Amino acid sequence: MKKVTLFVLFCAISLPNFSQSLGYEDLAILFSKDNNTGSARYNAMSGAFGALGGDVSAVKINPASSAVFKNSVFTASLNSRSAEINTKYYGNSTTMQKGYFKFSQAGAVFVYNSYTNSDWSKFAFSFNYSIRNNYDTNFIANGNSGFATFTEFPLDTGNPKNQYVNSESQQFNTAYKGKITEYNFALSGVYQNDLYLGASINTYDLKFSQQSFLKEQNNDGSGNVLNAKFYQENNTVGTGFSLSAGAIYKATKSLRLGFSYQTPIWFTEINEETNILNNDGFLGDTEIIASNNNTIYDNTAGNYFPTQAFSYKLKTPAKTTASIAYIFGKNGLISADYTLSNYKNLKLSNADFTVENQFFNNNLRNTYTLNIGTEWRFKSLSLRGGYHYSQSPDANAIKSDNIKGYSYGAGYSFGNVKLDFAYQNKTNTQLYNFYPQYNQVNAADLKIDNRILTATLSINL
Repeated sequence: MKKVTLFVLFCAISLPNFSQSLGYEDLAILFSKDNNTGSARYNAMSGAFGALGGDVSAVKINPASSAVFKNSVFTASLNSRSAEINTKYYGNSTTMQKGYFKFSQAGAVFVYNSYTNSDWSKFAFSFNYSIRNNYDTNFIANGNSGFATFTEFPLDTGNPKNQYVNSESQQFNTAYKGKITEYNFALSGVYQNDLYLGASINTYDLKFSQQSFLKEQNNDGSGNVLNAKFYQENNTVGTGFSLSAGAIYKATKSLRLGFSYQTPIWFTEINEETNILNNDGFLGDTEIIASNNNTIYDNTAGNYFPTQAFSYKLKTPAKTTASIAYIFGKNGLISADYTLSNYKNLKLSNADFTVENQFFNNNLRNTYTLNIGTEWRFKSLSLRGGYHYSQSPDANAIKSDNIKGYSYGAGYSFGNVKLDFAYQNKTNTQLYNFYPQYNQVNAADLKIDNRILTATLSINL
C-alpha cells in the first residue's frame, strides 16, 4: 500500500474539529482522566486509601502509604472489564457490549527498619505499575436526523449537479483502542512513629487510536439514491511524567489523616498520525455511489492513502487529595478520599492552540472526586465495599454525566500469601456529536456502563 505522509502544523490543529473523530479539546480531557483502579483490595474499597496506606496501589494516591507496611510485599493483578454503551440517536437505540481481559497491576514494597536512635524508624521503597485508563470500547449510532450532509456525487458532470437532499439514514460506528499505563516510584519513611512522609516520581505511556466509520443514504426525491461511506483514523502515542508528595498522620490510635498533592502530568511529546486531512475536499477516506451513475467515487483509488503527522504537548490538571480513616482495632476500618482537580488549567502547547486553551478556561470546571471504602475482618477473611463519585469536567454537564459507582470484594489470607477479589460498577452519560460542523444535527446520547472484576495475588517477601 502506498502511503503519502504530510507534516502539517496549523492544518493538523484545525481539521479534526470539523470531523467525525475526537478533536484536540476532547483528546486533552480524555488523556487527563484517571479511572482510579489498582489491586483487588484497592478496587473493592473504591480506591479510598489516601490515609490508610498498606496497599501497593495506594502509592497512586499518596506516596507516604508504602511506609505503613510492616514487611516487604509483592502483588500482581488481572482484571476483566465489560463495557456496555447504549446509544440513542433520533429515536433509535443501539447497545454494544464487549469484554476485555488485561494484566492490570504489579508492584512491590521493600521495607527497611532503622535500628539506630534516629527519629526515623522505618523507610520503604515502592514500585507500582497499573493501567491508569483503558480506552478499549466502541459504539454504534443508527438513525435519521432528516438532514443530508453528502448531497452531491463528485463525478456528476451535470450543470447543475443532481442534489440528494433527502436524508434516509445515518450510521456512525467508532472504536477506541489503547491505554495509559502508569509507573510509580516512591520513597517514604516514618518520623517519630506517627508521621508518614513520602514522595514519588510517576511516568506514563500513552497509546490511543480511534477508527470512525460514517455511512449516509440520501435521495433526490426522484428515486435516485446516494450512498456515502466516510472513514477517519487517528493513532496517538506519547510519554509523560509527574511528581507527587504526601503525608499520613496518626492523630490518635484509631484516627488517621492524609494529604497528598500530584503535579500536572506533563506529556512532553505526543505524536499523532491521522488521515484527517483535505483529500480531494474530504477530511478522510471517502467512497460515494449514486444509483443513477455507473462509476464509483473513491478518493483512495490507486492505493492513495494520505496521512499527516503532528507532535504536540499537554499539561493535565494537578490533583490535591485530603483523606481520613478510622481504624476499629483489628476488626475493620472506614476511609474516605476527597480529590480536587483544576481542569480549567488544562493546556495544549507546541503550536497555536489558542482556541482550544480558551475553550478549557471558558467551558470546563474544577472538579471533585469522592471515594469511600470500608473493610471488615473475620480472622483470615476480609469483606470490603466502596462508593465512587466523580464530577464531569464539562461546566454544562447534567447530573447523569458525573461518574457514579460502587464496589465490593473479599480477600483471604493464607499466611504469607493472600488472594483478593473485587467487583466494580461505574456508570455515566455523555454526548457524542459526530456532525460538529452542522448545527442542524443533534448529538448522540450515550449511556456508559463499565463492570470490572479484579483478582490479586500478594506475597510477603
